[in-house]
Amino acid sequence: MAQQAAIIAKLEARIAELEAKFGQNSSNSGKPPSSDSPAARAGRNKKGPSGRKPGGQPGHKGHQRALVPPEKVTRSHDRFPKRCACCQHELPQVSHGDPIRHQTVEVPKIEPDVTENRLHAVECPGCGKVTRAQLPKGVPLGMCGPNLMAFITLLVGVYHMSRRDAVSCVGDVLGVKISLGAVSKVEGRVAVMLAPAHEEAAALVKRAHAKYADATGWFRKAAARTLWVIASKLATVFHIVADGKREEFQKLVGTLGVLITDRGSQFGFWAMERRQICWAHLIRKYVAFSEHADPRAAQLGETLVFLTQALLSHWHDVRDGTMSRGEFQNFVANLRPIFEGHLARGVAFRLDGVSGSCAHMVKHAEALWTFAHAPGVQPTNNHGEQELRGFVMWRKRSFGSQSERGDQFAERVMSVVHTLRKQDRHVLSFLRDTIAGSLRGTSIPSLMPTTP
Repeated sequence: MAQQAAIIAKLEARIAELEAKFGQNSSNSGKPPSSDSPAARAGRNKKGPSGRKPGGQPGHKGHQRALVPPEKVTRSHDRFPKRCACCQHELPQVSHGDPIRHQTVEVPKIEPDVTENRLHAVECPGCGKVTRAQLPKGVPLGMCGPNLMAFITLLVGVYHMSRRDAVSCVGDVLGVKISLGAVSKVEGRVAVMLAPAHEEAAALVKRAHAKYADATGWFRKAAARTLWVIASKLATVFHIVADGKREEFQKLVGTLGVLITDRGSQFGFWAMERRQICWAHLIRKYVAFSEHADPRAAQLGETLVFLTQALLSHWHDVRDGTMSRGEFQNFVANLRPIFEGHLARGVAFRLDGVSGSCAHMVKHAEALWTFAHAPGVQPTNNHGEQELRGFVMWRKRSFGSQSERGDQFAERVMSVVHTLRKQDRHVLSFLRDTIAGSLRGTSIPSLMPTTP
């Protein structure tokens, strides 16, 4: 009987564990929203129809297309009415007030610009040696010039087209016939050319005041690797490494600033007073508590969800300017002992899947409230996750890379593009100038911002 009871207890615990795993979704675990079942997706938004029409609502500030500044207008025409719309009297060409400006944007017909270098061989009249002319400095060895190389890089590395689609696009849009091998060669050469810019992005995030870090899986020839993202206000850098262990991450992140992450063990080397644990990860864990079979855990989860929502609601008030940071800090000072008291109560329950998590959060308690006192630090790691999303979508379409060169192309192009967009700089121009400068041996543009 005792043996049967022990077996039944063990099986019941196993059933509870499997049921908990079966019930996991993006709202109560770290699983991505794309993995949710149709039922879980239907339950994300419990609000019913609002009854309002789709689109902008009354009072919403409209967004209109900005006009091109006058100095960038190619040509302009002044149009005057010939006759009065009322009495048909002939009108003078004298403007009454400012004119309405209407702009039409057109692109010129694209014709390939082909340069042919004829490398002649000449026989020396003195010794009979035949010498052939060499290509001038700056002329690429392949068929693609700097503009075409930048355009191919944009298609493959920024918009994540397949190589076959890139070949078709170059042919359809530019009228240039290229091969799959030419695209691959462009990737390899551009990866080398973007190495200095990638190093600059890495340097920017290492010395940033606040940096958001996250990781996901990557594949090289089906072998598992780790893709790290470290993002700051001015730069984002991606690193594809052999593993996601602490030692590897320490080399990438530097030693300065506040680090915003989840509760992963690989971040344990960072001082707690300079860490911020992501509250979005925490609230998903609290939702999982609220769905626990034990009523004590369910009540604890509901309480922690309520307190977290109140905390983030007041943080949004600070962000919107309706609450001062000092008022928010007073609110946090009052909330913190209550919140941590509930976590200590969860530790005392000694429940599998609950008490251990609460103990881990108590251990990280110093890193839960940093955002309330450190300007420029957000309470969640959403920024890092959003930066990582484009790379994840690329991985889903391409299944990773096939070589170290492919890894370098991916991490360097994505780092450069994300950093340029944060600095509101033109991506294609930067790629073109970098490629042209590398080919000619002249200066290349820098990712370092000109203004703080």
